[in-house]
Amino acid sequence: MLTLCFFLLGVLLIVLETTLLHSFPSWLGRPDFIYILVAYTSYRFAWIPGLLLVFSLGWIMDVLSGIDLGIYPLEVLLVFISLKAMTTNNPLRESTYQIPLVGLSYFIVQLVRYILYLFTEPELLPEWSWGKLFAETGILLVATIPCFILLNALGEFLQKRKPQPRPLKRRT
Repeated sequence: MLTLCFFLLGVLLIVLETTLLHSFPSWLGRPDFIYILVAYTSYRFAWIPGLLLVFSLGWIMDVLSGIDLGIYPLEVLLVFISLKAMTTNNPLRESTYQIPLVGLSYFIVQLVRYILYLFTEPELLPEWSWGKLFAETGILLVATIPCFILLNALGEFLQKRKPQPRPLKRRT
């Protein structure tokens, strides 16, 4: 039930990200809400449900807006696996490392993505800008805080609201 609800939320975020958010002015900033959901999933979900959720959302996003098919699912799988591996059995409090780790991983993913496209399809690349990369990472970090609060609240609500088995009535 939890995975299904987060899948539906992810599909809604994909629709919003691919349609409405691109019409906003660029100076306002466009945080990657799917990336935030992938990071949250890596912190809160078990391995198998998390991998299935992340791969399916990455696949949908890739089909809707991917330049090279297969890159986006691979990217979100690698982000999920690396964040999950780094945070499993971590002795630090979660609030200490979650948000900074999202920003750091996003920064690294953007660098790696740019380098890969530099070698594979240089004609598609915009001019490199450190300022733009830092600004996008900062916007993502600011957006991550309320998103994690809302996602935590949703996750706790769904876990408390597990369906109770109803007693069977006998027909007479």
